[in-house]
Amino acid sequence: MPDQRPNPGISRRRLIGLGLAGSAAVAADALLAPPAIADPHHTRGAGTTLERTLLRGTPGAGGYRKIVVGPGEPHLLRTDLLPPSFAGGHRRGHRRRALIALGQLTDMHVLDAQSPARVEFLDRYDDPGSPLASVLPFQGAYRAQEMLTAQVAEAMVRAMRRVRRGPVTGRRLAFAITTGDNVDNTQYNELRWQIDLLDGGTTVRPDSGALTKYEGVADLVNPDPFYWHPDGAAPGGGPDLRISQLGFPTVPGLLDACRAPIDAGGLGLPWLSVFGNHDGLVQGNLPSSPPVAALATGPVKITGLPPGADVLQLAIGLAAGDPVALQTLFSGPFRLVTPDPNRRPLSREETIAEHFVTTGAPFGHGYRQWNRRTGNAYYAFDHDRVRGIVLDTVNPFGGSEGSIDTTQFSWLEEQLRRSSRHHLDESGDVVRGGATDRLVVIFSHHTIATMTNDAGPGRVLGPEVRELLLRYPNVVLWVNGHTHRNTVTPYARAAGSPVPGGFWEVNTAAHIDWPQQSRVLELVDNGDGTLSIFGTLLDHAGPASWDSHPSSPLQLAALSRELAANDWQDPPASGAEDGRRGALEDRNVELLLRAPFALTGH
Repeated sequence: MPDQRPNPGISRRRLIGLGLAGSAAVAADALLAPPAIADPHHTRGAGTTLERTLLRGTPGAGGYRKIVVGPGEPHLLRTDLLPPSFAGGHRRGHRRRALIALGQLTDMHVLDAQSPARVEFLDRYDDPGSPLASVLPFQGAYRAQEMLTAQVAEAMVRAMRRVRRGPVTGRRLAFAITTGDNVDNTQYNELRWQIDLLDGGTTVRPDSGALTKYEGVADLVNPDPFYWHPDGAAPGGGPDLRISQLGFPTVPGLLDACRAPIDAGGLGLPWLSVFGNHDGLVQGNLPSSPPVAALATGPVKITGLPPGADVLQLAIGLAAGDPVALQTLFSGPFRLVTPDPNRRPLSREETIAEHFVTTGAPFGHGYRQWNRRTGNAYYAFDHDRVRGIVLDTVNPFGGSEGSIDTTQFSWLEEQLRRSSRHHLDESGDVVRGGATDRLVVIFSHHTIATMTNDAGPGRVLGPEVRELLLRYPNVVLWVNGHTHRNTVTPYARAAGSPVPGGFWEVNTAAHIDWPQQSRVLELVDNGDGTLSIFGTLLDHAGPASWDSHPSSPLQLAALSRELAANDWQDPPASGAEDGRRGALEDRNVELLLRAPFALTGH
């Protein structure tokens, strides 16, 4: 496969010509453009879930559900961080002043579904009815829709570009940020597809190995009944359980359509990147190694576990990084596929460096030369009165859950101190801090609750980070992904604190799983001593239903969303709210909190 890397020299000259690139040592407050003026002709909610929602329909044959269109959902006001007597004035809407609007993309998982480094055969041990389903960490090793991740990314980019502005304030989006798991398996080709789809202005071909045929588990070469085969069951072969038992459709020609070139339009606005566990660890769990690299780029595709393998002990060994477990995993039955050097796993340094090979802005997409040199993926940036702090919550020692090291924790505290004139010390007393006040928004891949990974020396977990943030009243928001669910969580300071209130955590669902959504966030000064944070969910631009022979990126993205809605390992609970979509209070929300300092007049 030819190298798809853009010419770095051309990219750099083009950026300079557009006025979008800066020095690698650019100051934090010069990273993003100054605030834009709101559009008085903006149509509120157009193109978002304020206008309409997409829902799972009633079950058909085998329980399979189509997607149906539902009514729009207005913002739900949440005042959890304010006492009942201080819910703000009734005329907030007449005084509001937009501070910033931004787009969040997360858990895109752009993946090479034909890669030999994938271990789809482990996923079945998490199927309903498996005696090990409740204890094994293999869910997500295989998805029926995984060959369509590039098309979903393109459809989400188109939706974000179409919206362009905050639906409440009309403020132009300052930037979009991808909060981790941008790719699925640390591979070079996956990362190039993801960057090029966001940059736009190029053709992305989501194909690898032999460019004349599909060589992933969805084909009909030695078909396995536990996978979905869009062409149907093989003549003389066993049944496709997803079609025969669960009602999945047949889609002839899909394995050619999913590999067709995509004319990437790009976001059309600056975008920043956050590091996720799938960006830094093989399958989001394991540090790379020479055997893994050889498997990824080579001709051998493992198709199952060796006879007699103890699945539970294998899972324990993989979680501990045991090389014996890895050897067991790689010694099962196999098939031959076409090798491809562009499937090579990337190191942290290589992943960061690839963000400097871009036609988009800002140059490096948040990363600086220091990040490129050290492999540390945390950084800060300023936009008007908002300081963004991007954390690197991936544990390099392995494991899907997150944490940070002590050096990053000290850096975080220094960033917070510089951003606030006053904060609370560890005993809860108010002390003087930096020379200026900024509203602080934290971005990371992992949530506070999933920062539980203490593998390796000197790891700092979620509760300690949370308590540090609560000492700084100007921290108002933490934006993240990882859980593949929409959730909104308030974190309050202890009762009796001299500075009441706290901050909000906004967690957004994945692009790869149902409901395949992103989110627009707007920070607003209400002019009455309060701030509002508006979160508005955004469906990708694919239609609710797909044609009988889908071929365009939007049609294929629509098919992907429907397949994701029928994940047999995560069905909707009977009579309950769909867990991945979240409850009403997790979707379109207005999050109210005290302004930590006077904003009017600034």
